[in-house]
Amino acid sequence: MIQDTITETSLTNLNPTHQGKVRDLYELGDKLLIVSTDRISAYDFVLPNGIPYKGQVLTGISEFWFDYTEPIVKNHMITTNEAEYPEIQQSDIPLLEGRSMLVQRANRIDIECVVRGYIAGSAWKEYQTDGTVCGEKLPEGLVESDQLPELIFTPATKAEQGDHDENISIQRMKDEIGSQLTDRLIETSFELFRSASVHADSVGLILCDTKFEFGLVNEELVLIDEIFTPDSSRFWPKDLYNPGGPQPSFDKQFVRDYLMEIGWNKQPPVPQLSDEVVRKTSEKYLEAYHLIVGSELA
Repeated sequence: MIQDTITETSLTNLNPTHQGKVRDLYELGDKLLIVSTDRISAYDFVLPNGIPYKGQVLTGISEFWFDYTEPIVKNHMITTNEAEYPEIQQSDIPLLEGRSMLVQRANRIDIECVVRGYIAGSAWKEYQTDGTVCGEKLPEGLVESDQLPELIFTPATKAEQGDHDENISIQRMKDEIGSQLTDRLIETSFELFRSASVHADSVGLILCDTKFEFGLVNEELVLIDEIFTPDSSRFWPKDLYNPGGPQPSFDKQFVRDYLMEIGWNKQPPVPQLSDEVVRKTSEKYLEAYHLIVGSELA
């Protein structure tokens, strides 16, 4: 039997001020309440099925990493304790348990900071064609999933819902937000990636690539959104790593594979997922939580 999922949220006397592909945001004065639903997207479409426990997994992993990386850069997390949320009715707490986070509102920097330690996904496709990643020349002879000689930073514009993020050059990033802030974001992103890679390695994972979002609170840089989750990062099991092809990962690959198998043309109507795909995807998210956090999801 498939566990019930939460794909829509509605709080007493409150309406979401923004709905992303996964998260619903509620404004609470100078704070935001972020609720991670069980929605899942593929190819820029939100699918009809939810994935059991996905929202709790994303929130729990982000909470772990926000605590872990606090010495590197401040973040927007205030609490995940529902009893401390302002303006929330007691009747709404069951909906929020384990899948919500109260955060400080920040002025978002509209650049996604992507760090790559291995060549995979869209980076591999570009390299096959041009020998570059986001226009930057890479050494010849790399195979899919190879570790890169050094970390690379590949920024992208932050897309609105339904649009594709657009890879941009570091120079364009400097033109848009300034050289000093760009340099700070690159340095911080690399430091975060290296730190997380140490923990990932200790629990049998390889951190392939990830993306960060940052904002400013009183002109101070803070990490926002989510961090090192299966939705924002590519993790591989270290014991199965075998460069020369795609690697098994802890993301929504089961979903993508299924949609390819049934021949979906990536246009509406969006198909339902099979129970088996939903179950396997949920198990992958739960496994990622267990490995990264070191405990089972409560």
